[in-house]
Amino acid sequence: MWLWMIFKQPVILETDNLHKALINMDLNKKVKVAAEKKAAPVNDKELQFAFGKENYRLMLIGLGVIVLGFVLMVGGGSDDPNVFNESIFNVQRLTVAPLLILAGYIIEIFAIMKKPRD
Repeated sequence: MWLWMIFKQPVILETDNLHKALINMDLNKKVKVAAEKKAAPVNDKELQFAFGKENYRLMLIGLGVIVLGFVLMVGGGSDDPNVFNESIFNVQRLTVAPLLILAGYIIEIFAIMKKPRD
């Protein structure tokens, strides 16, 4: 049995088992199985989105909370590298902003896991 490779060079397969397996394959059986399968009727429920309107709203709220946390974390630097600015250790940047980011991620997880209403 000959196989044609990428460079159009013939290669002889030495295995007799492959040849027997190819001969014994029942190709008609595959055609019959494919013919028996018919297209299933499309229901309206199958065309629904993965998430409901409330899920998308919760995702947008969670995204807003995450963005707010990152905005609160910005700033506190000094223009002069020789002057130390104490505002980088502000409660807003060290506590409130990371908690808001964490809360935003929790809201996102909840929005994804919540089952949409029918």
